Amino acid sequence: MTESYYQESIRVTSVSFLSKNLIVFKGIPLRSDAFHIAKGKYHVTVLHNPTQLPVPPISGQVWQVRGLRRIKHLKIRDYLASEHEYRSPDNVKCVLPETEEQLVQFITREPDFKGIGAKKARDLWLLLGHRFDKILSKDTKKHRLLLSAILSSKSIDSLYKGYSKYRNLKYCNWMTSRGIPSKIQLRLLKYHNEKIIDAIENNPYLLIGFGMSFEKVDALSQGHFYIDKADLRRLNAALESAMKIEIDRGHTYSSPENLKTNLFRIINDKQLVSRALKAASDSSLFVVNSKTGTFHPIAQYLMETVVSKRLIKLVKSPQDIDVKEKQIILDSISEIPHELTKMQRDAFYSAVNNMVCCITGGAGTGKTTLLRVIAKAFNQLGFEVNAVTLSGRAATRLKESIEFQTKTIASLLRGKAITPSRQARQILIIDESSMIDLPTLYQLINHTHESVRYIFTGDPDQLPPIGYGKVLSDLVKSRVIPNTRLDIVQRQDSASGIPEYSQQINKGTVPHALSQKCIHFHDVPIEQIETTCTNLYQLFPASSQVVCSTLAMGQNINKRIQAKLNPHGQAIEFVFDKERQLRGDLRKGDRILFTKNHYEKGVQNGSLGTICLVTRNSEELGLVRLDSGLDITLDQDLLNDIELGYCITLHKAQGSQFPRVIVAFNKGRIVDRAWLYTAITRAETEVHIVGSSLDFSEITKSTRQSDSRNSHLKELLRSALTNYPQGVTR
Repeated sequence: MTESYYQESIRVTSVSFLSKNLIVFKGIPLRSDAFHIAKGKYHVTVLHNPTQLPVPPISGQVWQVRGLRRIKHLKIRDYLASEHEYRSPDNVKCVLPETEEQLVQFITREPDFKGIGAKKARDLWLLLGHRFDKILSKDTKKHRLLLSAILSSKSIDSLYKGYSKYRNLKYCNWMTSRGIPSKIQLRLLKYHNEKIIDAIENNPYLLIGFGMSFEKVDALSQGHFYIDKADLRRLNAALESAMKIEIDRGHTYSSPENLKTNLFRIINDKQLVSRALKAASDSSLFVVNSKTGTFHPIAQYLMETVVSKRLIKLVKSPQDIDVKEKQIILDSISEIPHELTKMQRDAFYSAVNNMVCCITGGAGTGKTTLLRVIAKAFNQLGFEVNAVTLSGRAATRLKESIEFQTKTIASLLRGKAITPSRQARQILIIDESSMIDLPTLYQLINHTHESVRYIFTGDPDQLPPIGYGKVLSDLVKSRVIPNTRLDIVQRQDSASGIPEYSQQINKGTVPHALSQKCIHFHDVPIEQIETTCTNLYQLFPASSQVVCSTLAMGQNINKRIQAKLNPHGQAIEFVFDKERQLRGDLRKGDRILFTKNHYEKGVQNGSLGTICLVTRNSEELGLVRLDSGLDITLDQDLLNDIELGYCITLHKAQGSQFPRVIVAFNKGRIVDRAWLYTAITRAETEVHIVGSSLDFSEITKSTRQSDSRNSHLKELLRSALTNYPQGVTR
């Protein structure tokens, strides 16, 4: 096989594979005019991400491809053929006609132009010539009258409908010639349509907001548009990029020092850095705190302000429960079959007496049990109970625990806003609130009426949100929102040692013995972590779950465990484009993870299960038995959204528990004390920690990453209640 950088044109002959991340299409090579077949016995195969293509490839279309070409030699029956293969090429575009012959080929071969043959296509060229694009870009009575000299009304409809799909290709070609990636082009066309070129020419730095890096946009701006380095558009873009670095780290604002450091890395000019910071103080991009000098981006400052105002209003709001109703709720405690702890009772009273409150505590301290009691009590009074979590798996678990309908936050936000009615008042329970970032709470606030009661539950010591902000931590530390912390662990057997061990980690104390009771520490170098986890999993596969910090480590461990436990399982097969395809990485007997919600099929993002049957049916590919016991028929849609689940990232495991947990860790940006604490508390009876003891000690003693996050919500809450009694915090 040989490789070289090359560009060629092809006519698409088939699409042989399509999933959410990969499309494979084949074609025959064309001459340099891009519309006549070239001589030669070879075909071209292109593998690409479908979301980065301007239009879906269809048989008959003409495409140009440029990138690294791999030439393979294939023996087909009695002769030797060649295949030119391009994997994620630098540039792929569908070609529009620019000459008479190209137009004829384009219209007669495209299935979208149904009913328009070669003769009518030639007549169109004679009538319109180079006005073809202009006439078909605007569907007007005048243009239709012009076309009616050749086409029937039905054919004109077909022509406009077909061409509307390709009208933006000319803009894509313009952007492609300037190095703008296809996925960025799609986002731009969605928001700017035909005005996109004017928008980019006016300010090419707007491309940063659509996903391009400052470095690439800066090169484009100076190379194609000759923008001066001191231009205010460039300095503002550098400022936004410098702030984005802080936001990506979880902050909602930046200190002048950090912003200055980030700016210098971006534009490497001290004088321009000073000018940019001066411009930031005078612009509408930031709110500059007069006391601290910190820079607050307008969007993040607005979100924190809106959230704090709503929560403060709830803290100050009079009770919507009268004395008689309150007594009914309190009397309901006596009907509970088991005794609540003192702190659970305090948390219950807090939920009854406050329009907004927090119930926090470590894993297994009875938060979910208490939620069931609270939900039933409010439901008795005719409240509509809205219970939400961030992930689908957690929503299913919560529903099973509290015996009320639950939703993911995304599902709730897609529905109607939550407002009170004559029939019911409203209460919103947000479980696993430690995972909620600022934008998510902002959306929830805007989706609910100001009279809706809020209950936040979770453990602020666990992993912080993936996005920016640290909502639950700020609510608790502000001491403005009433909070009750549950402190008696009920899930894990105290004899296991897990509660005490995890609390030591949480406080930054290294346990005197790394292995004790049901906690087993395996002190191994980084290169042995994956092998050790694989061996441990093999001992008790039915009760084990491996958790890790990175996708790459997870993929490696998954492959190793599959190779040991299920090397000869029957692979999943499916039919695509009349050809039978093999998904060799998924086999009968494999443990799998769903990576997307399919509510109509009973599957949530994060659901775990086992492939218990593989079929050769064209529609039903097999059967998956979820951990919940539900059997799910596996089809093509689901197949695109599953992967091996022997090992999952801790973010996928947060909010879940497993009998025996194997924790694979190594030093890195993600792993801190909160990560270790969260990972260990996923276990119910037994924990195996795999990694370096020196790294473990260093990570445990270090500060939590979330503690160093800059967030203004806590200060806004405190300042709003300067002259108001603080919420009771236990």
